[in-house]
Amino acid sequence: MVVIEAHIVPEGTESMRLQEYALGIFSAINTNQGVKKAIKRGLIRVNGVQASTGLWVKPGFKIELCDLELPPAKIYRLRLEVVYEDDNIAIVNKPGGISVSGNQFRTVQNALPFNLRPSMRKNALSVFRPVHRIDNPTCGLLLVAKTQDASAKLGQQFQNRAVRKRYRAVVIGSMPNKGKIDMQVDDKDAISAFELVKCSPSIRNRFLSLLDLYPETGRTHQLRIHMAALGNPILGDKIYGTEGEVLKGKGLFLCAAGLQFTHPETGEEMKISIEPPSKFERFMQMEEKRWEKYKAETETV
Repeated sequence: MVVIEAHIVPEGTESMRLQEYALGIFSAINTNQGVKKAIKRGLIRVNGVQASTGLWVKPGFKIELCDLELPPAKIYRLRLEVVYEDDNIAIVNKPGGISVSGNQFRTVQNALPFNLRPSMRKNALSVFRPVHRIDNPTCGLLLVAKTQDASAKLGQQFQNRAVRKRYRAVVIGSMPNKGKIDMQVDDKDAISAFELVKCSPSIRNRFLSLLDLYPETGRTHQLRIHMAALGNPILGDKIYGTEGEVLKGKGLFLCAAGLQFTHPETGEEMKISIEPPSKFERFMQMEEKRWEKYKAETETV
């Protein structure tokens, strides 16, 4: 068992039960069910001792998230695009429609051994570890640790909000050139910024907007919830989108397109970016052509 992430409860924190406090302090766990399961499996320790859900957390307590480091029973032989790789970290392009990890077999984590080379470092992990999560329907850049040091240092960067992420999305409706959304998600502070890349007319939706989205916090479904709250849901969102606007077979138009972080060993500032799937631009062009055709037909009547 190895420590993945560690957290010191800051001074001034009100005493609360571990199950409530632990939600949000680790990048690898972002749901109440995940916290409960980790505690039950003995993966969370407080001051070096295996913790229980009813433990009251107080300032100064050291809370650690551990991992049993059990390799997958069977490797998922899914070919992934490896955007970057060295002995410490890797970045892969996660396909939409597949979970990062979980109890099911078809996960990115179970496919990593099929795509990445083993680390030659002394503190190499026996199981490659994604250090953050991307929603199942979302595609794009996923950062993976290959050593214990990389996992701990990257986890700290995420906790300190030192990792900058950029998403590309197609949303329904027109948007201003830029803006910021400050609205709680699951009763926790959540902030997202956006910049307009392109706006196209649409017969069905009047307008479609291509956006760059910058989450300043990392709440579950944050970008999807924020855009829906503005009245501009992300195209193809089955949970928060508008009924009738989920395109069959097209998936969610949300891609993790940019990552900026500090390399855990070299200290180098890493800036990695990819182009979103071609369907983003292609769909907007198709809608624009339909609009132009409709406009031309109505003008000749």
